[in-house]
Amino acid sequence: MMGKCAVLRIAIFILLMSTVASCKKEASLEDKTLEPRAARLEVPGNFPVVKEEIDNPLTLEGIELGRKLFYDVRLSGSNRISCASCHRQDLAFTDGIPLSNIGESGKRLDRHAPALFNLAWAEGGLFWDGGSKNLESQAFGPLTSEDEMHQDLYVLENELKQVPEYLRQFKLVFGEDVKSANVVRVLAQFQRTLISGNSKYDKYRRGESGIMLSDIELLGMNLVAAKCKGCHTGELFTDNGYHNNGIDDTFSEEHEGVFQGRFRVSFDPLDIGKFKTPSLRNVMLTAPYMHDGRLKTIDEVLDHYQSGIQLSPSTDILLFQNRGQVGIPMNANEKAAIKAFLASLTDNDFINNKKISNPNL
Repeated sequence: MMGKCAVLRIAIFILLMSTVASCKKEASLEDKTLEPRAARLEVPGNFPVVKEEIDNPLTLEGIELGRKLFYDVRLSGSNRISCASCHRQDLAFTDGIPLSNIGESGKRLDRHAPALFNLAWAEGGLFWDGGSKNLESQAFGPLTSEDEMHQDLYVLENELKQVPEYLRQFKLVFGEDVKSANVVRVLAQFQRTLISGNSKYDKYRRGESGIMLSDIELLGMNLVAAKCKGCHTGELFTDNGYHNNGIDDTFSEEHEGVFQGRFRVSFDPLDIGKFKTPSLRNVMLTAPYMHDGRLKTIDEVLDHYQSGIQLSPSTDILLFQNRGQVGIPMNANEKAAIKAFLASLTDNDFINNKKISNPNL
């Protein structure tokens, strides 16, 4: 018969082997949880198909990391300005002022902060002149500009490395320590989730129960389609193109040609004074208007298109709607209807969505 000591040794051996097996199993499960999880955009049913970003695939962890960085003042040289400082969620990620001067230099910028939403569909370049090809490269602009965030990218990497949670998250998402190239990648991932498509208009378009546009809103919808669809087209209400909308008739070369619009990038004389078409979505939240924020209200915008267009060689042909002359005819009732429809494009769910708000609040 087997002695008691031998039985005890066998029992201990079996216990140890079971423990090792269990640890290996737990480690295996843990390894699986340390892989970033693929994410998909929540695309509204009335929206076009979104293009998949092969070079920067969305992950749940990448999006959340980008969200934290978007609201983190460490991204600026003085540690006092975040991306959200000029892109407020309650204003559809604009700042509500014509030209900001809160940047590191204190100088007034030459262009108005654009709204940030539905960027997953942005094509043909970003910034008002299309000077950046994608969200990833775009982010380097404000990060390094001496008049905006003025951050040294090496300093930024070192500052973020001092935060254990950031170290852990970058390692999880990218398998490496903090790098500025990956900072802009996760910022882009987060910004692609800023989807605004749940306004009253959207619910009407999707045939959701109990949602109807009023008679004046429907009239406004038809007027916008008739008078504005050349630029503000489709469910995104933008053609992602560039147009000279007659806001000026001269275009200074000062400030590196920022007043010359698309020409600054393309060097095509036909692009002088052309700027990117903003979406009409949330337009009631994103005042003031135009690339330099010079028009304070929607009424001023409508007045401009009716009778304030200035002619130049590149003025868009789409603006010649007044019997072959420049201008878009609108009477007082039509203006009221257009404004009523534009108000139906306000997405209150978007501006109150906790998933894209400051995670530190």
